[in-house]
Amino acid sequence: MNVSHEFSIEEFKKKFPRLAEEIFGDRDKQLTLRVESGFSDPWRNYVPTVVDYIRRCKTTEEAIKVVEYLAKRGEITGEEAEELKSILVNYGVEFFGSRKEDDYYYKEAKRYWSLMRRQLKSRRS
Repeated sequence: MNVSHEFSIEEFKKKFPRLAEEIFGDRDKQLTLRVESGFSDPWRNYVPTVVDYIRRCKTTEEAIKVVEYLAKRGEITGEEAEELKSILVNYGVEFFGSRKEDDYYYKEAKRYWSLMRRQLKSRRS
C-alpha cells in the first residue's frame, strides 16, 4: 500500500520550504526527489455511488426519492433510475446490503487507520 510522489527539487522547495532548507541547505541541483509514504488514504477523491446513498436510507420510499433526485440532477440515467426503483419496490432497500449508519465512514476510517498503525508498528519491530 505504499504511495510515492516524485518532485523536482524546485517543486519540493515551493511546497515544503522549511523542510527543503533543512534537507538541501543552499545546494541547488537538478535532481528528482522521491517521497514514499507507508500507506495511502482509500477515501481520497472518493465519490459515493447511488448504492451508497440507497444504503443510508431507512425505507424503500426514502430510497426511491433519492434515486429520483439523482436522476433529476443527471447523476444517473432515467433507465438506471427505473431499474433501481423496480429493484427497490420488488426487493426493498435490503437488496443493496445492510444499512450504512450515520457514522459508517467514520468507523471504517477508524478501523483502517488502526490497522495501518499496527502494520507500521510491526515494521518497526
